[in-house]
Amino acid sequence: MNNMRIGGLASGMDIDKIVGDLMKVERAPIDKLKQKKQLLEWQRDAYRDMNRLLNDLDRMIFDGVMRQSTFLQKKVTSSNENIVTATAVSSNANQTVEISNITQLATAARWTSESAIQTLGTFDPNAKLKDVTFIVGGVTPLDLTSPLTIKLAVTDPNGSTKNVEINVDPNNDTLQSVINKMNQQSDLGVNAFYDDVTKKVVINKKQTGAGASIQIVEGQELFQAFGFTTALNNLELTGKTNGQNAKFTINGLETERTSNTFTISGMTYTLKNTHAGTVTITSTTNTDAIFNSIKSFIDKYNETIDEINKKLKETRYRDYQPLTDEQREKLTEKQAEKWEEKAKSGILRGDSILSNALSNMRQALYRKVDAAPEGFQQLAQIGITTTPNYLEGGKLLIDEAKLRKKIEENPDAIYRLFSNNGTGNAKGIVLQLRDEIKKTVKSIEDKAGNTLKATNQYIIGKSLLDLDTRISAAEDRLKRVEDRYWKQFSAMEKAVQRANSQSAYLMNAFGGGAQ
Repeated sequence: MNNMRIGGLASGMDIDKIVGDLMKVERAPIDKLKQKKQLLEWQRDAYRDMNRLLNDLDRMIFDGVMRQSTFLQKKVTSSNENIVTATAVSSNANQTVEISNITQLATAARWTSESAIQTLGTFDPNAKLKDVTFIVGGVTPLDLTSPLTIKLAVTDPNGSTKNVEINVDPNNDTLQSVINKMNQQSDLGVNAFYDDVTKKVVINKKQTGAGASIQIVEGQELFQAFGFTTALNNLELTGKTNGQNAKFTINGLETERTSNTFTISGMTYTLKNTHAGTVTITSTTNTDAIFNSIKSFIDKYNETIDEINKKLKETRYRDYQPLTDEQREKLTEKQAEKWEEKAKSGILRGDSILSNALSNMRQALYRKVDAAPEGFQQLAQIGITTTPNYLEGGKLLIDEAKLRKKIEENPDAIYRLFSNNGTGNAKGIVLQLRDEIKKTVKSIEDKAGNTLKATNQYIIGKSLLDLDTRISAAEDRLKRVEDRYWKQFSAMEKAVQRANSQSAYLMNAFGGGAQ
Protein backbone atom coordinates (compact mmCIF):
# COMPACT_ATOMS: atom_id res chain seq x y z
CA MET A 1 0.00 0.00 0.00
CA ASN A 2 2.92 2.39 0.66
CA ASN A 3 3.77 2.41 -3.08
CA MET A 4 0.20 3.02 -4.25
CA ARG A 5 -0.05 6.08 -6.47
CA ILE A 6 -3.22 8.08 -5.93
CA GLY A 7 -4.31 10.51 -8.65
CA GLY A 8 -6.18 13.77 -8.09
CA LEU A 9 -9.59 12.29 -7.35
CA ALA A 10 -9.86 14.05 -3.96
CA SER A 11 -8.07 17.31 -4.76
CA GLY A 12 -9.23 17.61 -8.36
CA MET A 13 -5.62 18.23 -9.41
CA ASP A 14 -4.02 16.49 -12.44
CA ILE A 15 -1.29 14.79 -10.42
CA ASP A 16 0.01 12.80 -13.46
CA LYS A 17 0.67 16.03 -15.35
CA ILE A 18 2.16 17.78 -12.31
CA VAL A 19 4.57 14.91 -11.63
CA GLY A 20 5.33 14.65 -15.36
CA ASP A 21 6.21 18.34 -15.56
CA LEU A 22 8.37 18.09 -12.44
CA MET A 23 10.15 15.06 -13.91
CA LYS A 24 10.87 16.93 -17.15
CA VAL A 25 12.95 19.35 -15.12
CA GLU A 26 14.60 16.49 -13.26
CA ARG A 27 15.30 14.62 -16.56
CA ALA A 28 17.01 17.54 -18.27
CA PRO A 29 20.51 16.64 -16.97
CA ILE A 30 20.06 13.04 -18.21
CA ASP A 31 18.95 14.26 -21.62
CA LYS A 32 22.10 16.35 -21.83
CA LEU A 33 24.23 13.32 -20.93
CA LYS A 34 22.48 11.25 -23.61
CA GLN A 35 22.95 14.02 -26.15
CA LYS A 36 26.63 14.16 -25.29
CA LYS A 37 26.84 10.40 -25.72
CA GLN A 38 25.13 10.60 -29.10
CA LEU A 39 27.55 13.29 -30.26
CA LEU A 40 30.50 11.11 -29.23
CA GLU A 41 29.05 8.13 -31.10
CA TRP A 42 28.57 10.25 -34.20
CA GLN A 43 32.12 11.55 -33.88
CA ARG A 44 33.47 8.00 -33.46
CA ASP A 45 31.61 6.85 -36.59
CA ALA A 46 32.76 9.90 -38.57
CA TYR A 47 36.39 9.19 -37.62
CA ARG A 48 36.01 5.58 -38.72
CA ASP A 49 34.57 6.72 -42.04
CA MET A 50 37.73 8.78 -42.54
CA ASN A 51 39.85 5.72 -41.77
CA ARG A 52 37.94 3.71 -44.35
CA LEU A 53 38.74 6.38 -46.93
CA LEU A 54 42.42 6.35 -46.00
CA ASN A 55 42.60 2.55 -46.03
CA ASP A 56 40.97 2.47 -49.47
CA LEU A 57 43.61 4.89 -50.74
CA ASP A 58 46.35 2.82 -49.13
CA ARG A 59 45.12 -0.37 -50.80
CA MET A 60 44.96 1.34 -54.18
CA ILE A 61 48.56 2.50 -53.76
CA PHE A 62 49.67 -1.01 -52.79
CA ASP A 63 47.90 -2.67 -55.70
CA GLY A 64 48.80 0.00 -58.27
CA VAL A 65 51.55 2.60 -58.40
CA MET A 66 53.58 0.91 -55.65
CA ARG A 67 54.12 -2.20 -57.82
CA GLN A 68 56.95 -2.25 -60.32
CA SER A 69 54.83 -4.41 -62.64
CA THR A 70 52.52 -1.40 -63.09
CA PHE A 71 55.33 0.44 -64.85
CA LEU A 72 56.54 -2.56 -66.85
CA GLN A 73 53.30 -2.94 -68.78
CA LYS A 74 54.01 -3.53 -72.43
CA LYS A 75 51.96 -3.53 -75.59
CA VAL A 76 53.00 -6.64 -77.52
CA THR A 77 52.23 -7.25 -81.21
CA SER A 78 52.83 -10.29 -83.39
CA SER A 79 53.17 -10.20 -87.16
CA ASN A 80 51.19 -13.45 -87.28
CA GLU A 81 49.06 -14.27 -84.25
CA ASN A 82 47.93 -17.54 -85.84
CA ILE A 83 51.50 -18.77 -85.41
CA VAL A 84 52.90 -17.01 -82.31
CA THR A 85 51.46 -14.75 -79.63
CA ALA A 86 53.32 -13.14 -76.74
CA THR A 87 52.84 -11.13 -73.56
CA ALA A 88 55.33 -9.17 -71.50
CA VAL A 89 55.62 -10.31 -67.88
CA SER A 90 58.72 -8.66 -66.42
CA SER A 91 60.61 -6.93 -69.16
CA ASN A 92 62.09 -3.46 -68.62
CA ALA A 93 63.35 -2.91 -72.13
CA ASN A 94 61.30 -2.86 -75.31
CA GLN A 95 62.14 -5.77 -77.59
CA THR A 96 61.91 -6.98 -81.16
CA VAL A 97 62.18 -10.77 -81.45
CA GLU A 98 62.07 -13.04 -84.50
CA ILE A 99 60.78 -16.60 -84.18
CA SER A 100 61.20 -18.80 -87.24
CA ASN A 101 61.42 -22.37 -88.49
CA ILE A 102 58.89 -23.87 -86.05
CA THR A 103 59.34 -27.48 -87.14
CA GLN A 104 57.18 -29.07 -84.43
CA LEU A 105 54.94 -28.14 -81.52
CA ALA A 106 55.19 -29.68 -78.08
CA THR A 107 52.81 -32.57 -77.50
CA ALA A 108 52.04 -34.69 -74.44
CA ALA A 109 52.72 -38.38 -74.01
CA ARG A 110 49.69 -40.67 -74.21
CA TRP A 111 49.04 -44.28 -73.20
CA THR A 112 46.14 -46.11 -74.85
CA SER A 113 45.09 -49.64 -73.89
CA GLU A 114 45.99 -52.01 -76.74
CA SER A 115 42.73 -53.90 -76.63
CA ALA A 116 39.17 -53.29 -75.62
CA ILE A 117 38.22 -54.27 -72.08
CA GLN A 118 36.87 -57.82 -72.19
CA THR A 119 34.62 -59.33 -69.53
CA LEU A 120 32.18 -62.16 -69.00
CA GLY A 121 28.86 -60.51 -69.73
CA THR A 122 28.21 -56.83 -70.46
CA PHE A 123 30.78 -54.46 -68.96
CA ASP A 124 29.57 -51.52 -66.88
CA PRO A 125 32.34 -48.98 -66.00
CA ASN A 126 30.37 -48.11 -62.86
CA ALA A 127 30.07 -51.69 -61.63
CA LYS A 128 32.05 -52.73 -58.56
CA LEU A 129 35.30 -54.40 -59.64
CA LYS A 130 34.53 -57.42 -57.46
CA ASP A 131 31.43 -58.09 -59.54
CA VAL A 132 33.31 -58.10 -62.87
CA THR A 133 35.26 -61.02 -64.36
CA PHE A 134 37.86 -59.57 -66.72
CA ILE A 135 39.31 -61.55 -69.66
CA VAL A 136 43.04 -60.91 -70.14
CA GLY A 137 44.71 -61.81 -73.39
CA GLY A 138 41.46 -63.23 -74.69
CA VAL A 139 41.66 -66.38 -72.54
CA THR A 140 42.67 -65.75 -68.94
CA PRO A 141 39.83 -64.84 -66.52
CA LEU A 142 40.82 -62.35 -63.83
CA ASP A 143 38.73 -61.71 -60.73
CA LEU A 144 39.68 -58.60 -58.71
CA THR A 145 38.42 -59.24 -55.18
CA SER A 146 41.22 -58.27 -52.79
CA PRO A 147 42.36 -54.71 -52.03
CA LEU A 148 45.53 -53.75 -53.92
CA THR A 149 47.89 -50.82 -54.22
CA ILE A 150 48.99 -49.47 -57.57
CA LYS A 151 52.55 -48.17 -57.34
CA LEU A 152 53.90 -46.06 -60.19
CA ALA A 153 57.17 -44.25 -60.89
CA VAL A 154 56.24 -41.13 -62.86
CA THR A 155 58.82 -39.14 -64.83
CA ASP A 156 57.86 -35.69 -66.10
CA PRO A 157 59.27 -34.08 -69.27
CA ASN A 158 61.55 -31.97 -67.08
CA GLY A 159 63.25 -35.18 -65.86
CA SER A 160 61.92 -35.23 -62.29
CA THR A 161 60.60 -38.60 -61.03
CA LYS A 162 57.92 -39.08 -58.38
CA ASN A 163 56.50 -42.19 -56.77
CA VAL A 164 52.71 -42.41 -56.81
CA GLU A 165 50.46 -44.83 -54.93
CA ILE A 166 46.76 -45.42 -55.60
CA ASN A 167 44.77 -47.67 -53.28
CA VAL A 168 42.04 -49.72 -54.92
CA ASP A 169 39.28 -51.58 -53.07
CA PRO A 170 37.34 -53.85 -55.47
CA ASN A 171 34.47 -54.02 -52.98
CA ASN A 172 33.87 -50.28 -53.43
CA ASP A 173 35.83 -49.12 -56.47
CA THR A 174 34.74 -49.18 -60.10
CA LEU A 175 36.69 -48.57 -63.29
CA GLN A 176 35.40 -45.01 -63.27
CA SER A 177 36.35 -44.38 -59.63
CA VAL A 178 39.89 -45.71 -60.28
CA ILE A 179 40.18 -43.32 -63.24
CA ASN A 180 38.95 -40.49 -60.99
CA LYS A 181 41.63 -41.36 -58.41
CA MET A 182 44.28 -41.25 -61.12
CA ASN A 183 43.09 -37.83 -62.31
CA GLN A 184 43.11 -36.48 -58.75
CA GLN A 185 46.75 -37.47 -58.15
CA SER A 186 48.68 -34.25 -58.83
CA ASP A 187 52.02 -36.09 -58.86
CA LEU A 188 50.72 -38.41 -61.56
CA GLY A 189 49.63 -35.41 -63.64
CA VAL A 190 47.27 -37.09 -66.10
CA ASN A 191 43.83 -36.76 -67.62
CA ALA A 192 42.49 -40.31 -68.04
CA PHE A 193 39.15 -41.45 -69.45
CA TYR A 194 37.26 -44.56 -70.54
CA ASP A 195 35.69 -44.58 -74.01
CA ASP A 196 32.55 -46.74 -73.95
CA VAL A 197 32.52 -47.05 -77.77
CA THR A 198 35.98 -48.60 -78.18
CA LYS A 199 35.98 -49.88 -74.58
CA LYS A 200 39.52 -48.58 -74.17
CA VAL A 201 41.25 -46.51 -71.48
CA VAL A 202 43.31 -43.48 -72.51
CA ILE A 203 45.82 -41.80 -70.17
CA ASN A 204 47.06 -38.38 -71.31
CA LYS A 205 49.96 -36.64 -69.57
CA LYS A 206 49.05 -33.08 -68.70
CA GLN A 207 52.57 -31.77 -69.31
CA THR A 208 53.77 -31.60 -72.88
CA GLY A 209 57.29 -32.51 -73.90
CA ALA A 210 59.53 -35.46 -74.57
CA GLY A 211 60.77 -37.75 -71.83
CA ALA A 212 57.60 -38.42 -69.86
CA SER A 213 57.08 -41.98 -68.68
CA ILE A 214 54.88 -44.04 -66.35
CA GLN A 215 56.51 -47.17 -64.96
CA ILE A 216 54.42 -49.81 -63.19
CA VAL A 217 56.13 -50.82 -59.95
CA GLU A 218 53.17 -52.81 -58.59
CA GLY A 219 49.66 -53.44 -59.83
CA GLN A 220 50.10 -54.67 -63.41
CA GLU A 221 47.04 -56.93 -63.10
CA LEU A 222 44.71 -53.93 -62.89
CA PHE A 223 46.20 -52.33 -66.03
CA GLN A 224 45.98 -55.70 -67.79
CA ALA A 225 42.31 -55.88 -66.86
CA PHE A 226 41.87 -52.40 -68.38
CA GLY A 227 43.26 -53.54 -71.74
CA PHE A 228 46.99 -52.82 -71.34
CA THR A 229 47.63 -56.43 -72.23
CA THR A 230 51.43 -56.48 -72.04
CA ALA A 231 51.74 -54.29 -68.93
CA LEU A 232 54.36 -55.71 -66.54
CA ASN A 233 55.74 -54.65 -63.19
CA ASN A 234 58.95 -52.56 -63.30
CA LEU A 235 58.40 -51.70 -66.95
CA GLU A 236 56.97 -48.72 -68.81
CA LEU A 237 53.19 -48.79 -69.25
CA THR A 238 52.43 -50.08 -72.74
CA GLY A 239 50.43 -48.45 -75.53
CA LYS A 240 52.56 -45.31 -75.37
CA THR A 241 52.67 -42.47 -77.87
CA ASN A 242 55.71 -40.38 -77.01
CA GLY A 243 55.43 -36.68 -76.28
CA GLN A 244 57.67 -34.26 -78.13
CA ASN A 245 59.30 -30.89 -77.55
CA ALA A 246 58.57 -27.73 -79.50
CA LYS A 247 61.43 -26.98 -81.90
CA PHE A 248 62.04 -23.51 -83.30
CA THR A 249 64.59 -20.75 -83.90
CA ILE A 250 64.58 -17.49 -81.91
CA ASN A 251 66.74 -14.63 -83.10
CA GLY A 252 68.93 -17.10 -84.99
CA LEU A 253 69.29 -19.59 -82.10
CA GLU A 254 67.95 -23.09 -82.73
CA THR A 255 66.34 -24.38 -79.53
CA GLU A 256 63.48 -26.45 -78.11
CA ARG A 257 61.07 -26.33 -75.17
CA THR A 258 58.93 -28.94 -73.43
CA SER A 259 55.95 -26.57 -73.64
CA ASN A 260 54.48 -24.45 -76.40
CA THR A 261 54.28 -21.61 -73.86
CA PHE A 262 57.62 -20.45 -72.46
CA THR A 263 59.27 -17.32 -71.08
CA ILE A 264 62.53 -15.78 -72.31
CA SER A 265 63.87 -12.42 -71.05
CA GLY A 266 60.62 -11.30 -69.51
CA MET A 267 58.47 -12.23 -72.54
CA THR A 268 56.09 -15.19 -72.55
CA TYR A 269 55.56 -16.74 -75.98
CA THR A 270 52.92 -19.20 -77.14
CA LEU A 271 53.52 -21.26 -80.28
CA LYS A 272 50.26 -22.14 -82.04
CA ASN A 273 51.28 -23.76 -85.31
CA THR A 274 54.34 -25.01 -87.18
CA HIS A 275 55.72 -22.47 -89.63
CA ALA A 276 58.68 -22.34 -91.94
CA GLY A 277 58.79 -18.55 -92.14
CA THR A 278 59.51 -15.80 -89.62
CA VAL A 279 57.15 -14.16 -87.10
CA THR A 280 58.22 -10.85 -85.58
CA ILE A 281 57.22 -10.05 -81.99
CA THR A 282 57.48 -6.40 -80.90
CA SER A 283 57.00 -5.01 -77.40
CA THR A 284 56.59 -1.30 -76.68
CA THR A 285 55.74 0.63 -73.54
CA ASN A 286 52.02 0.46 -72.83
CA THR A 287 51.69 4.17 -72.21
CA ASP A 288 47.90 4.03 -71.92
CA ALA A 289 47.91 1.37 -69.20
CA ILE A 290 50.63 3.11 -67.14
CA PHE A 291 48.98 6.52 -67.54
CA ASN A 292 45.61 5.11 -66.45
CA SER A 293 47.18 3.52 -63.36
CA ILE A 294 48.73 6.84 -62.34
CA LYS A 295 45.51 8.73 -63.11
CA SER A 296 43.49 6.28 -60.99
CA PHE A 297 45.83 6.94 -58.08
CA ILE A 298 45.60 10.71 -58.53
CA ASP A 299 41.80 10.56 -58.77
CA LYS A 300 41.59 8.46 -55.60
CA TYR A 301 43.97 10.78 -53.75
CA ASN A 302 41.94 13.84 -54.81
CA GLU A 303 38.71 12.14 -53.80
CA THR A 304 40.16 11.28 -50.39
CA ILE A 305 41.48 14.73 -49.52
CA ASP A 306 38.27 16.28 -50.85
CA GLU A 307 36.19 14.21 -48.41
CA ILE A 308 38.54 15.04 -45.53
CA ASN A 309 38.46 18.75 -46.40
CA LYS A 310 34.67 18.70 -46.46
CA LYS A 311 34.62 17.27 -42.94
CA LEU A 312 37.13 19.85 -41.75
CA LYS A 313 35.09 22.74 -43.19
CA GLU A 314 31.60 21.39 -42.55
CA THR A 315 29.29 23.90 -40.84
CA ARG A 316 28.55 23.24 -37.16
CA TYR A 317 24.94 23.99 -36.16
CA ARG A 318 25.22 24.29 -32.40
CA ASP A 319 21.52 25.03 -32.01
CA TYR A 320 20.78 21.56 -33.40
CA GLN A 321 21.55 19.08 -30.63
CA PRO A 322 20.68 15.38 -30.81
CA LEU A 323 16.96 14.82 -30.33
CA THR A 324 15.61 13.57 -27.04
CA ASP A 325 13.02 10.79 -27.11
CA GLU A 326 10.27 13.31 -26.34
CA GLN A 327 11.42 15.68 -29.08
CA ARG A 328 11.59 12.85 -31.62
CA GLU A 329 8.01 11.82 -30.87
CA LYS A 330 6.80 15.28 -31.90
CA LEU A 331 8.49 15.14 -35.32
CA THR A 332 7.78 13.17 -38.48
CA GLU A 333 10.42 10.73 -39.65
CA LYS A 334 11.53 13.13 -42.40
CA GLN A 335 11.70 16.07 -39.97
CA ALA A 336 13.80 13.97 -37.57
CA GLU A 337 16.20 13.00 -40.39
CA LYS A 338 16.70 16.63 -41.42
CA TRP A 339 17.26 17.65 -37.80
CA GLU A 340 19.87 14.92 -37.26
CA GLU A 341 21.60 15.85 -40.51
CA LYS A 342 22.22 19.33 -39.10
CA ALA A 343 23.05 17.95 -35.64
CA LYS A 344 25.75 15.68 -37.17
CA SER A 345 27.13 18.45 -39.38
CA GLY A 346 30.57 19.75 -38.42
CA ILE A 347 31.25 16.91 -35.99
CA LEU A 348 34.91 16.88 -37.20
CA ARG A 349 35.19 20.56 -38.08
CA GLY A 350 38.77 21.81 -37.67
CA ASP A 351 39.90 18.43 -36.29
CA SER A 352 43.65 18.47 -35.59
CA ILE A 353 44.27 14.81 -36.51
CA LEU A 354 42.78 15.27 -39.97
CA SER A 355 44.32 18.71 -40.49
CA ASN A 356 47.78 17.36 -39.69
CA ALA A 357 47.14 14.34 -41.93
CA LEU A 358 46.39 16.53 -44.96
CA SER A 359 49.46 18.66 -44.33
CA ASN A 360 51.75 15.63 -43.94
CA MET A 361 50.28 13.85 -46.98
CA ARG A 362 50.88 16.93 -49.14
CA GLN A 363 54.46 17.20 -47.92
CA ALA A 364 55.06 13.51 -48.71
CA LEU A 365 53.98 14.02 -52.33
CA TYR A 366 55.91 17.25 -52.83
CA ARG A 367 59.24 15.84 -51.64
CA LYS A 368 62.20 15.33 -53.95
CA VAL A 369 63.33 11.73 -54.47
CA ASP A 370 67.10 11.74 -54.95
CA ALA A 371 67.17 8.05 -55.99
CA ALA A 372 65.18 8.80 -59.16
CA PRO A 373 67.02 9.99 -62.31
CA GLU A 374 67.32 13.69 -63.10
CA GLY A 375 64.08 15.05 -64.50
CA PHE A 376 62.06 12.45 -62.60
CA GLN A 377 62.70 13.46 -59.00
CA GLN A 378 59.49 15.41 -58.31
CA LEU A 379 55.88 15.11 -59.40
CA ALA A 380 55.97 18.49 -61.12
CA GLN A 381 58.78 17.24 -63.40
CA ILE A 382 56.54 14.51 -64.83
CA GLY A 383 53.46 16.74 -65.26
CA ILE A 384 51.65 16.41 -61.92
CA THR A 385 51.12 19.65 -60.00
CA THR A 386 48.83 21.17 -57.39
CA THR A 387 45.68 22.89 -58.63
CA PRO A 388 45.94 26.71 -58.52
CA ASN A 389 42.79 26.98 -56.40
CA TYR A 390 44.01 26.91 -52.80
CA LEU A 391 40.46 26.27 -51.61
CA GLU A 392 40.72 22.76 -53.09
CA GLY A 393 43.17 21.85 -50.35
CA GLY A 394 46.07 20.53 -52.41
CA LYS A 395 44.35 18.50 -55.10
CA LEU A 396 46.63 17.23 -57.85
CA LEU A 397 46.33 18.12 -61.53
CA ILE A 398 47.74 16.08 -64.45
CA ASP A 399 49.29 17.56 -67.56
CA GLU A 400 48.39 14.56 -69.72
CA ALA A 401 50.68 15.33 -72.64
CA LYS A 402 53.71 15.85 -70.40
CA LEU A 403 53.03 12.75 -68.29
CA ARG A 404 52.58 10.56 -71.36
CA LYS A 405 55.84 11.83 -72.80
CA LYS A 406 57.68 11.06 -69.54
CA ILE A 407 56.17 7.56 -69.44
CA GLU A 408 57.38 6.84 -72.96
CA GLU A 409 60.79 8.30 -72.11
CA ASN A 410 61.47 6.22 -68.97
CA PRO A 411 58.68 4.35 -67.16
CA ASP A 412 61.15 2.80 -64.72
CA ALA A 413 62.26 6.28 -63.62
CA ILE A 414 58.65 7.13 -62.76
CA TYR A 415 58.48 3.92 -60.74
CA ARG A 416 61.59 5.10 -58.82
CA LEU A 417 59.92 8.43 -58.12
CA PHE A 418 56.82 6.71 -56.82
CA SER A 419 58.09 3.59 -55.08
CA ASN A 420 61.86 3.48 -54.72
CA ASN A 421 62.63 1.31 -51.70
CA GLY A 422 64.99 3.51 -49.71
CA THR A 423 65.18 5.78 -46.70
CA GLY A 424 65.05 9.54 -46.28
CA ASN A 425 65.17 11.41 -49.57
CA ALA A 426 65.77 8.12 -51.42
CA LYS A 427 62.32 6.81 -50.49
CA GLY A 428 59.58 6.94 -53.15
CA ILE A 429 56.79 9.46 -52.60
CA VAL A 430 53.94 6.96 -52.39
CA LEU A 431 55.88 4.92 -49.82
CA GLN A 432 56.20 8.12 -47.79
CA LEU A 433 52.51 8.80 -48.38
CA ARG A 434 51.64 5.33 -47.06
CA ASP A 435 53.72 6.04 -43.95
CA GLU A 436 51.67 9.19 -43.29
CA ILE A 437 48.41 7.31 -43.93
CA LYS A 438 49.40 4.61 -41.43
CA LYS A 439 50.27 7.23 -38.79
CA THR A 440 46.90 8.93 -39.28
CA VAL A 441 44.99 5.65 -39.20
CA LYS A 442 46.70 4.74 -35.92
CA SER A 443 45.97 8.16 -34.38
CA ILE A 444 42.30 7.83 -35.36
CA GLU A 445 42.13 4.28 -34.00
CA ASP A 446 43.66 5.44 -30.71
CA LYS A 447 40.88 8.01 -30.46
CA ALA A 448 37.91 6.29 -32.17
CA GLY A 449 38.87 2.60 -32.22
CA ASN A 450 37.85 0.12 -34.90
CA THR A 451 35.54 -2.87 -35.14
CA LEU A 452 38.15 -5.11 -33.48
CA LYS A 453 38.87 -2.89 -30.46
CA ALA A 454 36.94 -3.16 -27.21
CA THR A 455 35.20 0.03 -26.05
CA ASN A 456 37.71 0.56 -23.24
CA GLN A 457 40.67 0.48 -25.66
CA TYR A 458 40.23 3.92 -27.23
CA ILE A 459 39.66 7.46 -25.96
CA ILE A 460 36.10 8.02 -27.17
CA GLY A 461 35.14 4.54 -26.00
CA LYS A 462 36.32 5.30 -22.47
CA SER A 463 34.27 8.50 -22.49
CA LEU A 464 31.23 6.53 -23.66
CA LEU A 465 31.65 4.03 -20.83
CA ASP A 466 31.92 6.89 -18.34
CA LEU A 467 28.73 8.46 -19.73
CA ASP A 468 26.92 5.12 -19.52
CA THR A 469 27.84 4.91 -15.83
CA ARG A 470 26.69 8.47 -15.19
CA ILE A 471 23.44 7.97 -17.12
CA SER A 472 22.70 4.75 -15.23
CA ALA A 473 23.29 6.47 -11.89
CA ALA A 474 21.13 9.43 -12.92
CA GLU A 475 18.32 7.11 -14.08
CA ASP A 476 18.36 5.39 -10.67
CA ARG A 477 18.21 8.77 -8.95
CA LEU A 478 15.36 9.86 -11.24
CA LYS A 479 13.32 6.84 -10.27
CA ARG A 480 13.78 7.64 -6.59
CA VAL A 481 12.78 11.28 -7.15
CA GLU A 482 9.67 10.24 -9.06
CA ASP A 483 8.71 7.81 -6.29
CA ARG A 484 9.21 10.62 -3.74
CA TYR A 485 6.93 13.00 -5.67
CA TRP A 486 4.23 10.38 -5.91
CA LYS A 487 4.48 9.60 -2.21
CA GLN A 488 4.14 13.29 -1.40
CA PHE A 489 1.15 13.82 -3.67
CA SER A 490 -0.43 10.57 -2.56
CA ALA A 491 -0.12 11.70 1.06
CA MET A 492 -1.67 15.02 0.10
CA GLU A 493 -4.55 13.26 -1.62
CA LYS A 494 -5.16 11.12 1.43
CA ALA A 495 -5.19 14.22 3.66
CA VAL A 496 -7.62 16.00 1.34
CA GLN A 497 -9.78 12.91 1.22
CA ARG A 498 -9.86 12.77 5.03
CA ALA A 499 -10.66 16.47 5.23
CA ASN A 500 -13.46 16.03 2.71
CA SER A 501 -14.86 13.10 4.67
CA GLN A 502 -14.80 15.07 7.94
CA SER A 503 -16.47 18.07 6.25
CA ALA A 504 -19.20 15.85 4.88
CA TYR A 505 -19.72 14.30 8.29
CA LEU A 506 -20.02 17.69 9.98
CA MET A 507 -22.38 18.99 7.33
CA ASN A 508 -24.53 15.92 7.73
CA ALA A 509 -24.41 16.24 11.53
CA PHE A 510 -25.39 19.93 11.60
CA GLY A 511 -27.94 19.43 8.96
CA GLY A 512 -29.45 16.53 10.89
CA GLY A 513 -29.69 18.68 14.17
CA ALA A 514 -31.58 21.50 12.46
CA GLN A 515 -34.12 19.03 11.19
